[in-house]
Amino acid sequence: MFESLRFPLLVAPMAGGPSTPELVAAVVEAGGSGFLAAGYLKAGALAEQISRTRQLTAGSFGVNLFVPGDRSTVDITGYARRLEDEARRYGAEPGEPRWDDDDYPAKLDLVVTERIPLVSFTFGLPAPEDVARLHEAGSSVVVTVTTPGEAVRAARAGADALCVQGFEAGAHRGLWVEDPADPAGGDTYGLLALLRLVSSEVDLPLIATGGLVHGADIAATLVAGAEAAQLGTAFLRADEAGTRPVHRRALAEAGRSTEFTRAFSGRPARGLVNRFLTDHSAAAPAAYPQVHHLTSPIRAAAARAGDPEGLNLWAGQTYRVAPHGPAAEIFAKLHGEARAAFDQVARRFA
Repeated sequence: MFESLRFPLLVAPMAGGPSTPELVAAVVEAGGSGFLAAGYLKAGALAEQISRTRQLTAGSFGVNLFVPGDRSTVDITGYARRLEDEARRYGAEPGEPRWDDDDYPAKLDLVVTERIPLVSFTFGLPAPEDVARLHEAGSSVVVTVTTPGEAVRAARAGADALCVQGFEAGAHRGLWVEDPADPAGGDTYGLLALLRLVSSEVDLPLIATGGLVHGADIAATLVAGAEAAQLGTAFLRADEAGTRPVHRRALAEAGRSTEFTRAFSGRPARGLVNRFLTDHSAAAPAAYPQVHHLTSPIRAAAARAGDPEGLNLWAGQTYRVAPHGPAAEIFAKLHGEARAAFDQVARRFA
């Protein structure tokens, strides 16, 4: 599936700002590929990003969609009340804790019409009719999985490839169904272990993702059976990324640990530990996207104030050693490191 790439590296979809047409196009032009992040965007805004990316590169790229989940019945009144003081800290008001479908039907229509070559899904399994429409449009379907069971179901549903997400990954876990009593939302698998388990259950191309920030990491996943590696944290500090300045500074300082939290969105996600995460994780309900909308104005106000303690600082476990600079230079660095890793191992077995 990725034989045409100079190096099977995909820049991950990073919703909420970091993913930009400039970032995706830069990696495509360097010899890889990647995904625009449709999450949180209306269909019109996604259309503009697709158009802009096509202006910047004639190469192939994908789009990632969030699969809408069931409407949560959890009462979040107490959590909303808890955040009133948090909002006042920044002169803001909590948002409306509403459920929505992330404009999914309109965005699905768009990627079908635009005949996007690679369409990936996170947070669940697309409906059979959605998979059929994409296949009819010539698109390949990638489904994000976090367990062997999810992988089996995705294969049966007609997925063309799987994005295998280890627990090391930054930002939201791609869990389809989560356990509200578990801070991580459910079973956690390291990436290499999950690749091995998934490949024993299904015969599909696998994309490895989760904590990959060095070329040797990519080499390891390719040896373990993946056909490509998807990297997000490694590009958060790329010049072309839309990462907020306060987030960039926190990543560069490299002084924080990472933990899973529902405090910002109502879904388990890995981020840098800060005051908001510490103060509110235990109380945060499993209610996505209601909590996401509730905290959105608070997070935006904290970002405007330049305060890293009040917003989500998504990052994978290995963020401290992630590269920075122009995306093409990051790509070249990772490519060189992977070649060196392969050469080193080859000499050991010569």
